[in-house]
Amino acid sequence: MQKRLWRRHVLACALVLACTSVVANDLRHPDHYEFDATLEVPFQTQAGQFPIRLHFDYPGAGGATQAAWVLEVLDANGQVVGRDAGLAPLGNGRAVANGHWNGRDEGGRAIPAGYYTVRLRAVPTVAVAGDPAVPESLRVQQAFKQFGDEMVEQRYDVMLGRVPAARLQPMTPLRTAKQSRQSAGSTSLKVEAGSGLPFTIYYGNMHSQTNHSDGGAAVSSCSGSQAPQAGVSGPGDAYTMMRVQAGGDFLLASEHNHMYDGSTSTRTTAVPADAIALFDSGLQQAASTRAANPDFMAMYGLEWGVISNGGHLNIINPDGLAQWEYNASGQLIGEVFTAKSDYPALYATMKQRGWIGQFNHPASTGQFLVNGVDLGYDANGAEVMVLAEILNSSAFSTNTTQTETSRSSFVGAWNKLLETGYRVAPATNQDNHCANWGLSFTNRTGVLLPSGTALSEQAFYDALRARRTFATEDRSAQLVLTANGRVMGESFANSGPLTLTANYASTSGQTAQRVQFFEGVPGRNGTVTQLTEGSGSYSFTPSTGQHFYYALVTQADGLRLWSAPIWVDQGGTAPADTTAPTVNAAVSGSSGIITLSANASDNVGVSRVEFLLDGVLVGTDSTAVYSMTFDSTTIANGSHTLTARAFDAAGNSATSAAVTFSVNNAGADTTAPSVTASQSGSSGTITLSAMASDDVGVVQVDFQVDGVARGSDATAPYAITLDSTTLANGSHTLVASATDAAGNVGTSSAVAFSVDNSAPPVERIVNGGFESGKTGWSATNGVITKNSTYPARTGVWKAWLNGSGTANTEFAYQSVAIPANASSASLTFWLRVASNETTTTIAYDTLKVQVRNGSNAVLSTLGTYSNLNKGSAYVQRTFDVSAWKGQTVRIYFEGIEGSQVATSFVVDDVSLVTQ
Repeated sequence: MQKRLWRRHVLACALVLACTSVVANDLRHPDHYEFDATLEVPFQTQAGQFPIRLHFDYPGAGGATQAAWVLEVLDANGQVVGRDAGLAPLGNGRAVANGHWNGRDEGGRAIPAGYYTVRLRAVPTVAVAGDPAVPESLRVQQAFKQFGDEMVEQRYDVMLGRVPAARLQPMTPLRTAKQSRQSAGSTSLKVEAGSGLPFTIYYGNMHSQTNHSDGGAAVSSCSGSQAPQAGVSGPGDAYTMMRVQAGGDFLLASEHNHMYDGSTSTRTTAVPADAIALFDSGLQQAASTRAANPDFMAMYGLEWGVISNGGHLNIINPDGLAQWEYNASGQLIGEVFTAKSDYPALYATMKQRGWIGQFNHPASTGQFLVNGVDLGYDANGAEVMVLAEILNSSAFSTNTTQTETSRSSFVGAWNKLLETGYRVAPATNQDNHCANWGLSFTNRTGVLLPSGTALSEQAFYDALRARRTFATEDRSAQLVLTANGRVMGESFANSGPLTLTANYASTSGQTAQRVQFFEGVPGRNGTVTQLTEGSGSYSFTPSTGQHFYYALVTQADGLRLWSAPIWVDQGGTAPADTTAPTVNAAVSGSSGIITLSANASDNVGVSRVEFLLDGVLVGTDSTAVYSMTFDSTTIANGSHTLTARAFDAAGNSATSAAVTFSVNNAGADTTAPSVTASQSGSSGTITLSAMASDDVGVVQVDFQVDGVARGSDATAPYAITLDSTTLANGSHTLVASATDAAGNVGTSSAVAFSVDNSAPPVERIVNGGFESGKTGWSATNGVITKNSTYPARTGVWKAWLNGSGTANTEFAYQSVAIPANASSASLTFWLRVASNETTTTIAYDTLKVQVRNGSNAVLSTLGTYSNLNKGSAYVQRTFDVSAWKGQTVRIYFEGIEGSQVATSFVVDDVSLVTQ
């Protein structure tokens, strides 16, 4: 381990080019530095060649950082038949290199037609002064020897020459969610005739960032991850883009859990309530999107962890902000403490809270450590982790035509997780940091819901828990693996022969070129191997014991699909879990708001409990103690029955005995509370308040801004604070709702208020009123004066140019730096012109207001005034000077007077304000 840490220190020193000595904190990478390499190669030859492009990305790269790479072509037996290598300087953290293979072996001889594997291995390295004297091949070898623990490996299979296409039984495509939406007047998701598979497919992505963490940058300006909460687009924008422009059926906005304090490190001044409010607003935006679009699954989750000494994973369905950071007052900047990089503890928390997860862009080594073991097995983790990313398009892609060529593969890590014993289905996502959700590439995760099941959070999460997914690079293709009629994601016992079938279909006319079946053994910690290929179906008798199988289909266009595995206990006598939960139900209350509850237990674990009143499902709870509240005024007075139905992760279920209870709302409290709302503040942290009263008593006041819930308070005086930066600048409405113990709700009138979190104006002129004499100004002697002949507009000092009645030129100017990021820059001053000239047509004396550069060259004359503008009062003049953002310029007043009659130009209260 110490060797690895030292190598990382050497590389980190090279990245910043500033290391002089080693201290403890240097012996690791910063949390978000990760070297990445991707392989771009056509599936089939192009004019006898395989044009190969290699993409390298390293956000922490310094001027001396390079990528050392080795490209190898392997035949079906793993023998190297072609090789290339090189070094690529990482300018601005990125590089592109060209690899070479001419479709022949290393001796230039023709090789048989068939499938070959192009394998890229790459490490970051450092250029040093003596490099030019060392052959490049030797430098590449030295780089792999020194930084081998940083190695990234990517593989892509290619087809050389003519190879017969795989033999598949034609399959009628399964119905998709889009087809269901287009079925006029149909509320059921009918199974397509001939498919034999009772599922509807939903396509989407399970990994993306918005401006709640380090995403949401406009495509035109996006070049990488953003400073936390600095992006322009939030979760609502992401859901809309995925649904409308990308045509997806679901999207998970997965925000970095440790950036809710607005920092990539720890902001010790952070206010936990602000972080929690931002997290809660994300949950509300997802809920509002689902309510407005019942055919779209908007989800809001957390990307938990760090890259260095950790590994990212998504918590898909969190109900609280998981955090490990504390502010200076010792307050957790979140709601649920989860120790940094302690994966066993996290898995236990996820199980206890009913959370499920996805391994994000997993590396084969150095991540998700359990007892010091990379990708180590944990029983809780095996239960709660349901997905693993096996391929992503570039996280920092700005592509909006779904043609991104830079893609990273994590199949090797997925195989290792499966061999370790994790039951994880495949996912392919886009990890969007730019505002192009779903538009980077055509890759999608396909999720199978039982036909006839309405789309809901519970149904969707149940499909994920059942591991019924496939990963596809083609959003119009589908792949479902079956084994003896059982569907991918299932675990079952088997005796005798087993038939694996790759059920593939395309709705865009694509065909399958290659079908491969893979086999592994859970818990063996060995290697996943190819079982067979060439046909869409394969029958055999497995050896006794535990196995898993999955299918990989490569289309003729080179795009690939991976099925979820199916787990088989050959020779076993029963499924892994056939024990149903035990459950009993109870009711508390007989009028108003009553409570429905259940006690449930299982030999493995209860996944959810459903509550049925008189046989009708009224609610679900996934967290013990299982309960829900219910408004009894919505059912008739009299006798009713409650049953509770409990499910475990294996799909076993049990229903409680019916509990009879009575409802009597006669004479019950039916008077709703009265409530008025108010708001204070227009920027930063604002306060939402309410006054509420009731004939019996108020139990809670809820606050909504623009129809979105923002929080509640159960204690008078009723008020919450809100981070106004989570709202757009402009007008908003506040509504407060008060609830009494009987469930009656009173709603306030809408209260309008405004938010303005624009940057505060900054005065750039020094001593604009001249009350400090010449401080800040350069001027002709005597111009800046407190002579009282012409009084100053304010104070006693002003700039008085000319007025002598003789030919003369006088000036006053000040140098001003106008920030490049200013949204506006406005120059104002007050001018009085006093003149003895009597003409009304000829300008004998003039004052020019100019913008000049540091060499005094005139950049622009903003305005010219003369004796024709004479008067007895000061007049304010205003000019937009934003054209000179990013420059240091002179604001220049130049007075020129003729030789006979006096004209005085008196200037006061000069201001240049930027925002």
